[in-house]
Amino acid sequence: MANASLHQRDSIIGFCLVLLGALGFAAKAIFVKLTYAVSSDVDAITLMALRMAFSLPFFLVVAVWHNRKSDAASLDKKQWAVIVVLGLMGYYISSYLDFMGLQYISAGLERVILFMYPTFVVIFSAFVHKRKITARTVIALTLSYSGLLLVFVEHLSLESSHVWLGSGLVLGSAVVFACFTMGSGVMTHRIGSARFTAYTMTVAVIATLAHFAVQYGVTPDRLPALPYAEWKRVCSLAFIMAIFSTVLPAFFMNAGIRRVGAGTASIISMTGPIVTLALAYWLLDEAVTALQLAGVFIVLAGVYRVSPAK
Repeated sequence: MANASLHQRDSIIGFCLVLLGALGFAAKAIFVKLTYAVSSDVDAITLMALRMAFSLPFFLVVAVWHNRKSDAASLDKKQWAVIVVLGLMGYYISSYLDFMGLQYISAGLERVILFMYPTFVVIFSAFVHKRKITARTVIALTLSYSGLLLVFVEHLSLESSHVWLGSGLVLGSAVVFACFTMGSGVMTHRIGSARFTAYTMTVAVIATLAHFAVQYGVTPDRLPALPYAEWKRVCSLAFIMAIFSTVLPAFFMNAGIRRVGAGTASIISMTGPIVTLALAYWLLDEAVTALQLAGVFIVLAGVYRVSPAK
């Protein structure tokens, strides 16, 4: 009886952690759009650099604390190389394409496109591991891409002519993140999720800050010319995004997955696109139509069907 009660409590805690992580990640696009609205001089790499700079201390602390607590074995050169490649893919290249895309499309459309990455994982895994794509998977993929097409066509009539460019950038982000997901499973198992997250995020921070330094230099006179009040608001939003849509969701999600499993976590995470649409409607005055909602639910149905171990 005690074990059953403990398991139930652990499951409830895991559910709450995954839900909080999904909500945090869902709010990221909202923070990005709110920051872009402050000034047109704020670009993707500036916002990414601020977000990563605010996030870095937390990930470094976690990495040091985890290594001291667990006496983890040192990584060899091959493992470090994999960490660097995955960090660049998952949290630098993918994030940069995503932030670039959000300059042109709505937060709602961005979240739906980005949420398609599990379908790319299935397709790429089939080619890499020479697995046969089943009829069920074909139906699920058809559902997902039909729903995405429905949402996209609806946005063509609601947004600017840059919707193709923005959607292409976010789609590229989803593809890169799918590749990151495929490679992260083995490394997470070998070195632990908290350590893996801390290391890959640190790699991404270094890459992002290097990108920013190349583009803008390291002297204040080359920074985007914003009044103090605008810089203050931009930095405030970037800090909030770093804490509530980067650091906390990453660790909440990892801790939740350990308690409820990846399959259950993927189902809970399906609240993300709906939350993004609701927040975009409330905070950004983005239009939400019946056709768009229908497309979103079709996408969710397809992703649910294609997700393993439900």
